[in-house]
Amino acid sequence: MSGIKISGEKRLVVVSGRAHPQLAADIASELGTELVETDARTFANGEIYARFGESIRGTDVFVVQSHCAPINEWLMEQLIMVDAAKRASAKRITVVAPFYPYARQDKKGRGREPISARLVADLFKAAGADRIMSVDLHAAQIQGFFDGPVDHLFAMPVLLEHFRGLDASTLTVVSPDMGRVRVADIWSDKLGAPLAIIHKRRDPLVPNQVSVHEIVGDVEGRTCLIVDDLIDTGRTIVKAAEALKAHGATNVIVGATHAVFSDPATEILQSDFIDQVVVTDTLPLAPEKRWDRLTVLPIAPLIARAIHEVFDDGSVTSMFDGAA
Repeated sequence: MSGIKISGEKRLVVVSGRAHPQLAADIASELGTELVETDARTFANGEIYARFGESIRGTDVFVVQSHCAPINEWLMEQLIMVDAAKRASAKRITVVAPFYPYARQDKKGRGREPISARLVADLFKAAGADRIMSVDLHAAQIQGFFDGPVDHLFAMPVLLEHFRGLDASTLTVVSPDMGRVRVADIWSDKLGAPLAIIHKRRDPLVPNQVSVHEIVGDVEGRTCLIVDDLIDTGRTIVKAAEALKAHGATNVIVGATHAVFSDPATEILQSDFIDQVVVTDTLPLAPEKRWDRLTVLPIAPLIARAIHEVFDDGSVTSMFDGAA
């Protein structure tokens, strides 16, 4: 073989599941490319089929899927697309899951419980994924669940840019619970604002039910910015906002990466206790789930930059030096 010279260029391919095609299209546009057409369909009995419209042999494939409801269907679709890419002789396959599925089931709280976040990582590996890319994992330890590189992206720079205009002299950054203190502390440093913490207690037997007990820090007469990784039903956030207003807060703004918005979140979040909600578009939001005090920031530029770094064998970590 020494007398034969084989040359070729790396080729980047972006494919999308059906959960949030607009985000995938935006990512492809940021990268200066187009989505490879995918024939994806669901049969009458619920089985999913996927086939790529052109050859992806030897390519660097990024399979984009946002894990919103029905989450199990979209997870299965992404697994099938990864398997299809593997069998089509893709050189490397990266799962792009802006919102990692089952991320809140990252440990055993009681006996006989699953660690579903680990199971999802195993499924991606078994399907043929070489790498995972996600934004603001609910628990950083999920990075260790996958046997391969995990690119953990942070939406903080995107959200921070939006909040730069707030008056730091009257601003207080609020951690919604003890588990988010470290992240909120970074926000506090970046915005030059003091930190407050909401101490809450959650009943492990009753999902989405939280009792707020006390606030650590001074919030009276302040604009309070609650920062979190996701908003699901919105009940926790509204209780936190109610407690802040009861302690004298002038305004309450909520900043979160993932707008899960399980019903009836849209109605709950329009509470008089919340003055503004700012999220990114890692998950699709139907028109009926938007309202005038909601701001949705684009996440595609961040993900596209990370994909570009991975494709060029650059450093994803360098994107966040000094930011997170």
